[in-house]
Amino acid sequence: MSRLELLKQYWDFTYDQEDWFPPLKDALNGVTAAQADWRPEGEAANTIRATVHHLVFYKERFLQALQTGDAGYPPGLTNDDTFRADGTDEASWTAVRARLEAAHRSLRALLGAMTESDLEKRVPKTETGQWFMSLIAHDAYHTGEIVQIRKLQGSWPARRSFE
Repeated sequence: MSRLELLKQYWDFTYDQEDWFPPLKDALNGVTAAQADWRPEGEAANTIRATVHHLVFYKERFLQALQTGDAGYPPGLTNDDTFRADGTDEASWTAVRARLEAAHRSLRALLGAMTESDLEKRVPKTETGQWFMSLIAHDAYHTGEIVQIRKLQGSWPARRSFE
């Protein structure tokens, strides 16, 4: 399997196709705005909604980098700032999940049109293939956090069957 085919496969696994871990889309399925804003009492943990905003920021940033060559942070923005949510109602929760889906699908379409040599192009300083691999690992990491929060809420099964 080529590097390009491997990236395509794992891009799909991390978002909407089950492999050895639940995909992000499944981890978010059925989550209400109230559940998205829940945080364990006394814990310094991000909410599901804040984590989704963070994921959207980096997917949109990479999409922008591929389209314009500019991957810089907006002035004064820190990584912590990317966890800020823009609301607590169902409408804003639906909107951020739609942005996540759109960014993921747009990047997947671009990846689907790439060649092996495209993966070596720097955008602006990082190889495109490395960007994709980093986002795959990033999504998997934060999907695990989301699943853990859902387990603490009681909104994710303690055990899942894969049959």
